[in-house]
Amino acid sequence: MAPMLFTGLDDKVLAVNDAFCSMLGRPKEAFFGPDLNAFTHPDDVGITEEAHTRLMSGEIDKVSYVKRYLHKDGRVIVAEVSKSPARDVAGNLLYFIVSERDITDERALTAQLSHQALHDPLTGLPNRLLFEDRLSQAHARVARDGGLGAVLLLDLDDFKSVNDTLGHLIGDQLLVAIARRFEKVTRTSDTLSRFGGDEFLYLAERLSSTSEAEEIASRILHTLAEPISIDGLLLEPHASVGVVVFDGTSSDHAELIRDADVAMFEAKRETKGHHVVFTPMMHQQVARQFTLLHELRSSIGGRDLAMHYQPVVDLSTLGIIGFEALMRWQHPDRGWVPPTTFIPLAEQNELIYVLGSFALNEAACVAGDWVRTTGPDVAPYIGVNLSARQLHDPGLVAKVDEALELSGLAPGRLIIEITESVALSDITVTSRVIEHFDRLGIGIALDDFGTGYSSFSYLMHLHPRIIKIDQSFVRPRHPSARSDALLETIISLGAKLGLTVVAEGIETEAQLRRLRSFGCELGQGFLFSHAVPASDATELLAAQRASHAALAP
Repeated sequence: MAPMLFTGLDDKVLAVNDAFCSMLGRPKEAFFGPDLNAFTHPDDVGITEEAHTRLMSGEIDKVSYVKRYLHKDGRVIVAEVSKSPARDVAGNLLYFIVSERDITDERALTAQLSHQALHDPLTGLPNRLLFEDRLSQAHARVARDGGLGAVLLLDLDDFKSVNDTLGHLIGDQLLVAIARRFEKVTRTSDTLSRFGGDEFLYLAERLSSTSEAEEIASRILHTLAEPISIDGLLLEPHASVGVVVFDGTSSDHAELIRDADVAMFEAKRETKGHHVVFTPMMHQQVARQFTLLHELRSSIGGRDLAMHYQPVVDLSTLGIIGFEALMRWQHPDRGWVPPTTFIPLAEQNELIYVLGSFALNEAACVAGDWVRTTGPDVAPYIGVNLSARQLHDPGLVAKVDEALELSGLAPGRLIIEITESVALSDITVTSRVIEHFDRLGIGIALDDFGTGYSSFSYLMHLHPRIIKIDQSFVRPRHPSARSDALLETIISLGAKLGLTVVAEGIETEAQLRRLRSFGCELGQGFLFSHAVPASDATELLAAQRASHAALAP
């Protein structure tokens, strides 16, 4: 039976059935005397009074509405109410018949489904749909009332490596922990949402200047200053933030998000872990980068993209003992495109893995040919560079194994070169990769040595086979006794630790003499040779063999 009651012209209860009493958890006698306002949620009292007034005036003959009651145990009961008058044969108003239906569970389910539709199931934050709705409203308010708003797109740096190396469960826990940190600095007037994957969107309202949006970006980034502990692991996440500020004349909300995305990628391109504010010029930059990236992808497998090889020589004899493989791209229209332009571009997406495999396979095959033509005793080693994303690639070891198998190159002939900044970006991952390669007999060269913030102490953890002294030490901008002492110290340290030391960027005879006097073993630079195609490198080796043969007794 449906909850029902009868009320008089003063809206006080005349009679009530058991179902209504059960709905509110009260006995019948509780309803006689006070009006229903005593059991109505305070915020809904006006609803009851307005409906009664309209019925009494004859404005309407029946009314339906939703109101909330207070159950005896304190719960809020949501009821759907239908109220109509009872009249005598002459049409005179006698009393009111009230029929009610408990819709508390229905409303809770509807609210739950609505929340699920508009919120991210992992973090509980608003999702993209709800964010875009709030952004649309904020945009309309700015257009109407003036002021500024901002959209901030936050993308976690190298988050893929967390999922790949530690698993998606740890990755999900990290996303939740980061969301909680971001929430702590989210203003009550603003909206933080999870955009998808490892991206978050932040809507900032009621701004008066661009600097306020930048302050918000800085506060968000600062929340990641302290490591996050998950299952005993200390993780150090970083993020890049793109900021776009809008006013009443700005583009629609979809374009604002795209502009924030453009600014975010510009932040990643410059240096990770900071923010960049969008400017219209960035669209042109993105268009150029997109075109260049498409052309780079098309060049793989053709003649435009190739590996060149720069000799590494014994500084005492000037004999070639190894080569560093360096990627070169000769664009049909642009000419030579510097690696400093296209490698960072590839780093921003999956193309870096394709380039990395290309470099590894090409270099290993060429080095394998050198072993077969010169003999295993005198064949040079080959050094191949790895970027940060490649080092964190869970398929890296398999790719290296495949390259060695296809080329027939012995592991001892391969040197994996990583820059010091890459090595120190995640010392745990780097150490694990180095240990694996060391077991296979593959050597590690620490490139650009001396440019990091704690080079010497980390040598104890990384155990590289080779350290390559950065060219800034080999040819300092302002040579002095101090720069000489520093260079000599690095060379001496390498010797004491049993490491092979290679000096980079040697360009003059004076630099060569200086390095020899300090006891440096190996070096490379334009004084000996630029990076040359494989055929030219093979000719250099052939000339060296011929020279040795002529000097033989």
